[in-house]
Amino acid sequence: MGANIAILVLLGSFFLMVFLRFPIAYAVALSAVFCLLAQGSSLAVICQQMVKGISSFSLMAVPFFITMGVLMGSGGISEKLIALANACVGWMRGGMAMVNIVASYFFGGISGSAAADTASLGSILIPMMVDQGYDDDFSTAVTITSSCEGLLVPPSHNMVIYATTAGGISVGSLFLAGYVPGAILALSLMVGSYIISVKRNYPKGDKFSIKNLIKQLGVSFWALAAVLIVVFGVVGGVFTATESAAIAVIYSLIVSVFIYKGLDWKGVWNVMGDCVNTLAIVLILISTSNVFGYCLTALHVPDMAANAITGVTSNPIILALLLNLILLVLGCIMDMSPIILIATPILLPIATSIGIDPVQFGIIMVLNCGIGLLTPPVGAVLFIGSAVAKIPMEKVVKATLPFYLCMIVTLLLITFVPAASLWLPSLFAK
Repeated sequence: MGANIAILVLLGSFFLMVFLRFPIAYAVALSAVFCLLAQGSSLAVICQQMVKGISSFSLMAVPFFITMGVLMGSGGISEKLIALANACVGWMRGGMAMVNIVASYFFGGISGSAAADTASLGSILIPMMVDQGYDDDFSTAVTITSSCEGLLVPPSHNMVIYATTAGGISVGSLFLAGYVPGAILALSLMVGSYIISVKRNYPKGDKFSIKNLIKQLGVSFWALAAVLIVVFGVVGGVFTATESAAIAVIYSLIVSVFIYKGLDWKGVWNVMGDCVNTLAIVLILISTSNVFGYCLTALHVPDMAANAITGVTSNPIILALLLNLILLVLGCIMDMSPIILIATPILLPIATSIGIDPVQFGIIMVLNCGIGLLTPPVGAVLFIGSAVAKIPMEKVVKATLPFYLCMIVTLLLITFVPAASLWLPSLFAK
């Protein structure tokens, strides 16, 4: 009975504070405090578990990847990647929508952040699309949905957080696993954009030119090389994820300041301030979520949840759909990092029990969380897109409905076609 009361206190207070719009780190920490008090446990556990949560060598990669993304995003990279994407797909009907989607794939491989993608590319592309005759709500919908490609395409700091939380998973395998799902998501969004563009008679861009494509590849090479350094360095065993992230920061600094000259040293100092703000939020979440996870484990909540979910049905297809549904609902009320930190220990054992590989489940979880970033009431990327475009959120949500369908189709493909996630990691493992 005592354990049941503690579980009720832990989860009840947590969801109550989430719905009351407490900052998620406070909600996680306070609910853990209330739970420990209900059990009569020592509050010294809180300090011990918070320190333990961030005392991890692999987690040191997170601040470096965040710094790399901010440096590259502020260093004049966006315009060059837009020009490269335009050279690739701008010739199609609805060409600027296609450019938006492809540019997000390129930029996501540098920033690893959907919010950074929306803020950086959106501030350039949304006005550009509107000037060329695209509706503002359509332009915003394309921007926010395509930004989720950046969560799948490495290097993504959320992948590092998942690998650390799940335990025993190769960061290099996760990085490789994201490329194909990211491309599938891009293609599905392009199909949706093309259908809408034909229906609304949106304009085409200039004719395709191989000469222009080679020229833009040459200009963008220095930006794209950062991703190659990280991914192939980690996969090839040259260095760890943390070491590769540190090297990528130095490389990004050189490219942004000396090659593209998009940043001066004063700008670098301002960028570091932004990095500290972002990193503080992430590390507080990780440390407080570790206390919450400790309480969940001590009360055997993961086992109880697993038994409850598997007790509904033994059909692996329905269980896989149920796992996706749970993650989608969580995405509507919580931000990405806390979902990964809290839900992974509970849902990963269920996923592996029905034959889903831990690497594949990581991609499924990240995409589900990405969809959550676009859904009210806590959709951070939805709010950023609305603010950048200066249009009401309700109008953006309505325009995004067809793209939600594209994202759900991609999610189902990744869930039920394991090769979509596991082919590249298995290829490099040989």
